[in-house]
Amino acid sequence: MKLVLQRVLEASVETEGKTVGKIGKGYLVLFGAGEGDTCEDAERLAAKMINLRIFSDENDKINLSLGDVDGQLLIVSQFTLYADCRKGNRPNFIQAAKPELAESLYEYFIELCRQKVPVVETGVFGADMKVSLVNDGPFTVILE
Repeated sequence: MKLVLQRVLEASVETEGKTVGKIGKGYLVLFGAGEGDTCEDAERLAAKMINLRIFSDENDKINLSLGDVDGQLLIVSQFTLYADCRKGNRPNFIQAAKPELAESLYEYFIELCRQKVPVVETGVFGADMKVSLVNDGPFTVILE
């Protein structure tokens, strides 16, 4: 499982011309599931992400978690996080989880987050989406 966290001032996702998710300060989370990923992986990464201290405190030190700043989450599925570009010029996605497993883990991850974070918005699994964000920093972290 791979997560790309972007600390944002705001972010939104739209599909078919309609905004389906929108947040203020928090994380835009790009979520990818790989073959062999489990619910335990989702639990571990959700806890790590929620407790990660990458927001600035009053002394401008990176010391605050998502909860400390009343942060919000926008979680967007993105199987392309598993692109393998080592050979040739066309990426392959063999390491990405099959859609049924990926969607199940995506939904489970969202539910875990909703248990701890008051505002959790999402994209639409498998849809063609347009994502907009104002990256704060910029500050981007990859969790695996």
